[in-house]
Amino acid sequence: MPTPGQRVMMRYLLPAGSSHPMTDVLGILESVDPVAVRAEDGTVTTVESSQVVALKAIPPRPVSRAAVRNLEHAAALAWPGLAQEWLGGWLLRAGAGFTLRANSAVPLQGPATIDAVEHVRAWYADRGLPARFQLPDRLPAPSLPGWELVNETLVLTADTAALAGAPVTVTAAPQDEWLAGYHRGDTLPAEGPAVLSAVLDGELGFGQIAQDGEVRAIARAAVTSAPDGTRWLGLTAVEVAPSARRQGLGTRICAGLAAWGLEHGAQKMYLQVAADNDAALMLCERLGLTTHHRYRYATER
Repeated sequence: MPTPGQRVMMRYLLPAGSSHPMTDVLGILESVDPVAVRAEDGTVTTVESSQVVALKAIPPRPVSRAAVRNLEHAAALAWPGLAQEWLGGWLLRAGAGFTLRANSAVPLQGPATIDAVEHVRAWYADRGLPARFQLPDRLPAPSLPGWELVNETLVLTADTAALAGAPVTVTAAPQDEWLAGYHRGDTLPAEGPAVLSAVLDGELGFGQIAQDGEVRAIARAAVTSAPDGTRWLGLTAVEVAPSARRQGLGTRICAGLAAWGLEHGAQKMYLQVAADNDAALMLCERLGLTTHHRYRYATER
């Protein structure tokens, strides 16, 4: 039996007197009692289970190169570091070494040539940083013999409306209590708050849930636009205090920020999760997010 969040084909009976006895719909299963399927255009078909003739899971629709590039473009704007430069279709980002994402070059328009690799190396060296490329699936990549591929990351997506839940407290900038919860209070570098607060052509929200006067769950939300016009909500820095885990706070903070993103026009949402982060991947599965693509970082040995 398919479970909510899976892509399915549903065949169901039509009312008596219809031109056909039954029809089909393809989409994402949202519930099973009654059975509700959301089609690609957003239309939700809801029928009683007694009217369902067949319901089967089908493989996710293959993700195109253009779809990967569009999402990566929106994600790069959402985490751009403190300095940026465009180079032959690549966006170079530097954030004083804080996070791999803010200190890597990502291909948003075309592949890097050998000359571009040397330019990238020099650009990062001028900032005291190693050269690093973010390499998403299915996008052209430069030839980097001898470089090491590290930090495999899954990009998981869902319709924002499907996840939106009760509102949570959201501020435009990270407050002290939010920063204290980030990486569970580990000391941030001096540039850390600035990197967290950076966005290009978008909007930021810092969500938190408090219990007994203390912040127990946090997450960062960024709404940016892809070249195809899609408004994307990116959730990062999703953290729950160890003493408050297994209480559904991770789900609540994500659902609350999905509601915030919906208010800011985000039709789709994504999370970027390390491939070995089982707890985060389980949260994404509970929320109904599915894998869109993966990426890795190439660094010089």
